[in-house]
Amino acid sequence: MKIALIGTRGVPAQYGGFETCAEELGARLVERGHRVTVYCRKGYYSPSERRARREHRGMSLIYLPQLKSRPLETLSHTLLALLHSLGKGFDRIFVFNCANSPLLAMPLLFGKKAALHVDGLEWKRGKWSRLGQAYYRYSERLASRLPAVLICDSKAIQHYYRERYGRETRYIPYGAQIHYGRDGSLIGRFGLEPGGYFLQITRFEPENNPLLTVRAFKGLRTSKKLVLVGGVKYRTAYSQALECEAGHAGGSILLPGLIYDQDLRRELLTNAFAYIHGNEVGGTNPALLEAMAAGGFVISRDVPYNREVLQDAGIYFEKDAEDLRRKMEWALAREGELAAFREKARTIIREKYNWESVTDAYESLFLEMGAKK
Repeated sequence: MKIALIGTRGVPAQYGGFETCAEELGARLVERGHRVTVYCRKGYYSPSERRARREHRGMSLIYLPQLKSRPLETLSHTLLALLHSLGKGFDRIFVFNCANSPLLAMPLLFGKKAALHVDGLEWKRGKWSRLGQAYYRYSERLASRLPAVLICDSKAIQHYYRERYGRETRYIPYGAQIHYGRDGSLIGRFGLEPGGYFLQITRFEPENNPLLTVRAFKGLRTSKKLVLVGGVKYRTAYSQALECEAGHAGGSILLPGLIYDQDLRRELLTNAFAYIHGNEVGGTNPALLEAMAAGGFVISRDVPYNREVLQDAGIYFEKDAEDLRRKMEWALAREGELAAFREKARTIIREKYNWESVTDAYESLFLEMGAKK
């Protein structure tokens, strides 16, 4: 099959879950004999990168521009990518992000076999204005009526579409790769030691609760540090408040920014005392899977999406700094008992969230699409 992956920032994956899925899925489909093209947003790659890399892990890369506006960046690039794809003879067009549902009319009208990954409930995110939230709700409703295959990565999201819209979706989770620490010296550049810090890797947005983590940590009596990896592309009042509070913590809270070096990210994960997962909107979160695959002891925000994945391989906190502080204290008091949680987390990844089984599911789906009118 000739397959187009559209709607992500592109590969190599350097930003979020969609990009990781495109890279890991696309590369494995190539290994199985399929031809895969990934459409990349031109603004995320330098001219030299674009000239040097026309292919990645066997996938063909096509760079197209996007508008430099948060509300329109995704739509503008997806529009160009879909227009470009129509004359390229793709057998399957796989589009990420429910916001792109209005644009799927193009490939569908031309008789293309299209699938849409709806992600989570994006309209709940605090970063969007009322207009943006209304648009995402509209996109959901429209997606539920399109003659395209809808894919979700969470059974909770699958239930939501069934109950709210009466629409069935195909459940296919994200994947992760089990990894162990290889070079503990990499974290030394931040003045860190193995087991000497709490870690959270996330975008600095309200629904991910990094500010709540900062406030909970500041109430702890511990020699361990807090490391918050991440940031936002568009600076906000929330991100500024987080930076301000962290700056008054006397050096015990580190904000190293966005880290794209995969080896360094893995070392940070495998050497953390505990991983704080604050995300409360959306489906299966790739950062949670990554932490579990690294054998992290996870303290997670208590919402159905996270419980579906983490199960009893971690503990949970409510949206309250005091409650999170108590859970962090619980972990500190039971440091010698956390190994069982760590191994259980890796077992869940091996059995339910490995990329080979994820690719099996997508490949089967794409083949089924070809058999249906």
